[in-house]
Amino acid sequence: MGDRWQVEVDRGVCIGSGMCVNHAPDGFFLDSARQSHPAAPETDANEPVLTAAEGCPVEAITITLLGSGEAVFPPEE
Repeated sequence: MGDRWQVEVDRGVCIGSGMCVNHAPDGFFLDSARQSHPAAPETDANEPVLTAAEGCPVEAITITLLGSGEAVFPPEE
């Protein structure tokens, strides 16, 4: 069994670029105000969602491991 992630979007930071939807169309959607939302806030670890988080121009997406809360993205420094 693989890792499970908690995916969150800070809509106070999100600028609605849509890059997350481009990278992970099954992982994110934009609402009518062009604010991003995770399609499933709890999801299996997957490369497209990670790529979307890494590609967000304002780093509005955070990913943590379910259960432990350990940061997946952005990585803790």
